[in-house]
This record gives sequence, C-alpha cells and structure tokens, in this order.
Amino acid sequence: MPKQKFILNGKSVTVDVADDVRLLWVLRDRLGVTGPKYGCGINVCKACTSHINGKAFNPCAVPVGRLAPDDEVTTIEGLPEEVAPAQRGANGLHPMQEAWLDRDVAQCGYCQPGQIMAAVALVKRVRREGREITDADLDTIRNICRCGTYARIREAVVDGAGRM
Repeated sequence: MPKQKFILNGKSVTVDVADDVRLLWVLRDRLGVTGPKYGCGINVCKACTSHINGKAFNPCAVPVGRLAPDDEVTTIEGLPEEVAPAQRGANGLHPMQEAWLDRDVAQCGYCQPGQIMAAVALVKRVRREGREITDADLDTIRNICRCGTYARIREAVVDGAGRM
C-alpha cells in the first residue's frame, strides 16, 4: 500500500492507504478526525468542507493521492490554531467559531463544521481582495443546513468577519 504524506492541522502525517481513497475517509477512518462530516460523498452538501492550503475544499471529492507532502489540510479541529491565542475568544476558539456560539447558530450541528470552514475561507478571500463582505458573497456559501438556520448563519459570518 502506498504511503500518503501531508500536513494535517499543522502536523505532518503519513498514512498507508491507496491513492484513490477519498481524503474524507482517510481523515475520519484512519486519522480519527471527525469534524468533517459525511453528508453526500459527491461534493454537493458541503458538510465536509475543510481547507487545503488556506482555501475551502471538500475532502469527499479529493482522492488522497492528489495531495503533496507539503499540502496543508485544516479541519475544524485545527481552525483555532490558525489565529494567535490573543485572537481567540472566551472559549479559546477561532473568532468565527465564537461568533457561531454567540449567535446561537447550531441546532442539530451536523453541518456547522463545514459552514464555519466555508465562512472562514470566504472572509479570507474577500480580505485578500481588499473589500468587505457583501450579501452577494454570503450567497456563495452553498453548504446545506437541514435545520434551516440560514439567517443566523449569515449573521454569524458577518459577526465572525468583524472579529477576524
């Protein structure tokens, strides 16, 4: 079996798994990282949204063999480490996670890790473009929430952007 190497939440990992195994299964079943959720497995629901090299992606759609040893995968578990301890909120979390708590977004919570990861990537992209987040930007977050907390999600994204 080939050895796959990449960086996960700031630490180099090596796992023995075939090249064509989807990264989501490597994360969840081989590495015990369960923040990215399995929803559809076909890159539609976005419950597994994580970051690769700082950009949102869906590990359910990426074979692990496509990763290079220096590719950095960040899941919701590693998100707080992306900011300095002084930038973390009262719960020690990333500012977007803190906004999610303060805005009482989660109901069932299943989609929330993917929603948060998509929101952080969106804010970073908008900031690189040198502008503020707009309603049109918020419309680009396509993560499905079965509970329908979209209004609170949008509020939390704006709140979290202000904290980042």
